[in-house]
Amino acid sequence: MSITESDFAARLEKLAEIRNGAHQGPSPKATERQHAKGKLTARERIDLLVDKDSFTDLEPLRRHRASGFGLEANRPYTDGVVTGWGTVEGRTVFVYAHDFRIFGGALGEAHAQKIHKVMDMALAAGAPLVSLNDGAGARIQEGVSALAGYGGIFQRNTQASGVIPQISVMLGPCAGGAAYSPALTDFVFAVRDISQMFITGPDVVRAVTGEQVSQNELGGADVHSEISGVAHAAYDDEESCLADVRYLLSLLPSNNRELPPEAEGATDPVDRPLNNLLDIVPTDGSASYDVRDVIAQIVDDGDHMEVHATWAPNIVCTLARLDGQVVGIVANQPTAMAGVLDIKASEKGARFVQFCDAFNIPLVTLIDVPGFLPGVDQEHDGIIRRGAKLLYAYCNATVPRVSVVLRKAYGGAYIVMDSRSIGADVALAWPTNEIAVMGAEGAANVVFRKEIAAAENPDEVRRQKIEEYRRELVHPYYAAERGLVDDVIDPRETRSALARSLAMLARKNADLPRRKHGNPPQ
Repeated sequence: MSITESDFAARLEKLAEIRNGAHQGPSPKATERQHAKGKLTARERIDLLVDKDSFTDLEPLRRHRASGFGLEANRPYTDGVVTGWGTVEGRTVFVYAHDFRIFGGALGEAHAQKIHKVMDMALAAGAPLVSLNDGAGARIQEGVSALAGYGGIFQRNTQASGVIPQISVMLGPCAGGAAYSPALTDFVFAVRDISQMFITGPDVVRAVTGEQVSQNELGGADVHSEISGVAHAAYDDEESCLADVRYLLSLLPSNNRELPPEAEGATDPVDRPLNNLLDIVPTDGSASYDVRDVIAQIVDDGDHMEVHATWAPNIVCTLARLDGQVVGIVANQPTAMAGVLDIKASEKGARFVQFCDAFNIPLVTLIDVPGFLPGVDQEHDGIIRRGAKLLYAYCNATVPRVSVVLRKAYGGAYIVMDSRSIGADVALAWPTNEIAVMGAEGAANVVFRKEIAAAENPDEVRRQKIEEYRRELVHPYYAAERGLVDDVIDPRETRSALARSLAMLARKNADLPRRKHGNPPQ
């Protein structure tokens, strides 16, 4: 039977009605309730993330096929998740966004299959995946089918790890097993007051332990960005959060087969002298300064994006551009715990180094480290195995690696911070550097212990021995004389020295031994 022109027009009108309904969501009241919570809708979020008019819907007319508990009478289009792709600064990005207005964003079988499909497409296309999370967990009415859907997401997160960038944005509640998908991704962004993550909620905690705690106190954005380290950054609103996600994507390659995008029209001269560094970094090794001020001097236009800024602040991990090229910078932070390495700092640095290595981002390490943090708690909590994560990450990295000793570099912590001995391609130092097993004061007390104890004037002998040790082993050129650093440079030339070194290493080719995978310390 042929379709008349009027029938075809009616069908087009029906299609437009269905598609418009799927796009608008369940009802204006549901949208009002979402806005009343201080939250945007799924499509409003996508519009903030991707370039204008670039988003293409994937399966917008999908509906669930479940029955029971009244589900057969409630079959909204999209099934509570918007999936598709768009562009960010012209480059393809895949997205899925939970729609809390439909089933509270809860994951059912059809919902999960949509996410599986967009994840598979992102991996096949070699493009980043961004998840905008605002869901209530598994759809209880669909039972084990919903749980199996999460399993499929976790498997795909793992398969895509190190292949395409994966970014999770927490914009609502995320409880139970659902929290593990964000934990498997490269970056987690959270918005204060509206997002929470926890394995067991406040009610379960209260029932089991008797502890009284609110959702935000248990798993809010600040908890995870400052205490647990689950979130890389916390924001006051969705707009600023998604703007930073866009900025992060502009710094990352689309996949592990590409190099990070080069900035077009860079105007910051690579040979710009860094005169301010002489004022920023005190020559006294015990005096504090903010290493982020050093980073701002070195990188293009002073612009960089720090990750985990409020967690383990004694080490700084940040992405920036140097002469237009993206670099990952790891730096000890003297303003926090004097820049010592501890468990959290080691794990934070290791994760960042591994990410940069996976996505072809060269590493610059700025060293000013007095050692590892001593203490019973650190030892009992596993500083040996957990501190070794940073060592393993650097030793395993094949991207260009350049290190600069700014001031002190003592003991095993110096080795761990990408020293020449573990594979740094270029090792530089400022003339203020002190590279040694330990500081002169501590070393003299150990090496000359008997002489000091037997002296008539122990304090005077100790002072003499400290100066002797410093003169013989801790002077700025000791390491250079033995080839442990390639050069001692004027601090004002740090930017140009780094740029020249990275340009030379641009075509670095380093292969690891053939193996299924390593077994890093846990």
